[in-house]
Amino acid sequence: MIKTGELYDFTHSAAGEYLKGFEYPYMALAGIKELIISLGKGLGGEYTQVSENVWVHKTAKVAPTAYIGAPCIIGAGTEVRHCAFIRGSALIGENCVVGNSTELKNVILFDNVQVPHYNYVGDSILGYKSHMGAGSITSNVKSDKSFVTINCGGEKIKTGLKKMGAMLGDFVEVGCNSVLNPGTVIGRNSSVYPLSSVRGVVPANSIYKKFNDITEKRS
Repeated sequence: MIKTGELYDFTHSAAGEYLKGFEYPYMALAGIKELIISLGKGLGGEYTQVSENVWVHKTAKVAPTAYIGAPCIIGAGTEVRHCAFIRGSALIGENCVVGNSTELKNVILFDNVQVPHYNYVGDSILGYKSHMGAGSITSNVKSDKSFVTINCGGEKIKTGLKKMGAMLGDFVEVGCNSVLNPGTVIGRNSSVYPLSSVRGVVPANSIYKKFNDITEKRS
């Protein structure tokens, strides 16, 4: 449930072919910067290069108060709102919302992702139509600065990374003011209650209420 192909529909991101090369999505984090630069050089006339290694689709709306660090690609129909802080290495898909005071760093946002209000998303991948409620964040560094592990049932997967936020599958909903601790993986079509502190793996098609209280969604 935590493998790349189990979490994401690759057709909904310019990074799809790139991600196919990794068994687990966290393995793709190290190459996001180079990926963006490579993709940017091949973009057509529908994109404007607004600064070195920063490309914005002509239909995207970027507030004049937003900061966009390189490298970055902002896809068609995406809205980047007032005082958004894109630190760099951000591949932002089509029809996304990057909201007021939201900070992005070393991320892939699939198409139709919404991080609309006071979010921090770092060293993370957010799947198609995933949504983070106001004030929810990814915590990407452990307090003791040790390597991040993914707790999957009784197994601990060593990532070899000191910085890893969260891997959100397609159609994930994260409630307001939740914290996704380093190494969190949330399966496709799952939801997280507001004010949650999430750690480890949340299975697909689940509702995370609190630690050790995860229920299956009912159709």
